[in-house]
Amino acid sequence: MSKKKQTVFVGLSGGVDSAVSTVLLKKQGYEVVGVFIKTWHPDFLKCNEEEERHDAMRVAASLDIPFLTFDFKDVYKKEVADYMISEYRVGKTPNPDVMCNKEIKFGAFLKNALKMGADFVATGHYSQVKSISAQDDFFLGPRFSGSLSQPDHSKKHFVPSLVKGADFSKDQSYFLWTLKQKQLSKIIFPVGHLKKTEVRKLAKKFNLPVAEKKDSQGICFLGAIDLKEFLKHYIKEKKGKVLNEIGEKIGHHDGTVFHTLGERHGFTITKKSPNDSRYYIIDKDMKKNILIVSQNKNPSNFSLEIKNTNWISKIPESNKIYTAQIRYHGEFLSCKIIRAKPNLARVIFTKPALVAPGQSCVIYDKNICLGGGIVK
Repeated sequence: MSKKKQTVFVGLSGGVDSAVSTVLLKKQGYEVVGVFIKTWHPDFLKCNEEEERHDAMRVAASLDIPFLTFDFKDVYKKEVADYMISEYRVGKTPNPDVMCNKEIKFGAFLKNALKMGADFVATGHYSQVKSISAQDDFFLGPRFSGSLSQPDHSKKHFVPSLVKGADFSKDQSYFLWTLKQKQLSKIIFPVGHLKKTEVRKLAKKFNLPVAEKKDSQGICFLGAIDLKEFLKHYIKEKKGKVLNEIGEKIGHHDGTVFHTLGERHGFTITKKSPNDSRYYIIDKDMKKNILIVSQNKNPSNFSLEIKNTNWISKIPESNKIYTAQIRYHGEFLSCKIIRAKPNLARVIFTKPALVAPGQSCVIYDKNICLGGGIVK
């Protein structure tokens, strides 16, 4: 008798990436179950969740696979939306997509799937899980022996590692730095080795009902929203001063909580001259509700501290040069990592960087995502 097929619960969002992922999993011989995830939406936002669910159902029907719906409204409201609002309220700039991946896609979804008998979960993320040779002095956790989604390296020491997607322009490893080895051993990213153009071609080749559908934009599950308008439903506006570098009042704003470092719009400059260039926010005084701006966009900070650090498979060495990404699709900055405590580290850049507290700082060793932390 043949060995029982392994089961994968794939997150079917209604988009092309998850649809192609499902086809590829079927072709690799897995038993595939499509799962649509329902989350919280505020009453004042237009919600297209039922349309997305309908598209996901069409994909499942076209591929003749079971289809389930998981309701994570409460988890999303508490762990993603409320977290985001509370962070902005104290002047920080959180990344809700990081929390969404941590708490929903690879938190509640993974946990529920495994409880229901799944061997793995899969999503349409442009990232890769690879087994990489481990050196005992700095690799973490138990040794990884492989699965159907990983090569089987008998007797050698290998660990599951998070690697950038092959399409660097679409790579989503930045949002996945909170994952741990145990989770990675249960996760498959079927399109991570492909370019987006290749995924589109496969969608047409397999006659998927969402082949021509545009990519979704914006915040995880909430979509392309005006973030400031969203926040104003929960945080009151409070008019304040905009000062230049020498302390002169040159404008006003509607509340420091709605602004982030490096931003160059959303506030009003009233004291202008014909030769003025754009102003950038370089600092915030939360107590006095003041924004400090400058026409010099070059930052002056060469280091920052990160908290709640997570090192996926490899602890950074203090004498080695790595790269850090401080915003999605942002520049990769050369840096060194000094670990102070298990959950704290200092990132020292070779050139200055302007980073807002609350943002994710993600560390890479070439194409391997080592992990990261939240900027203090």
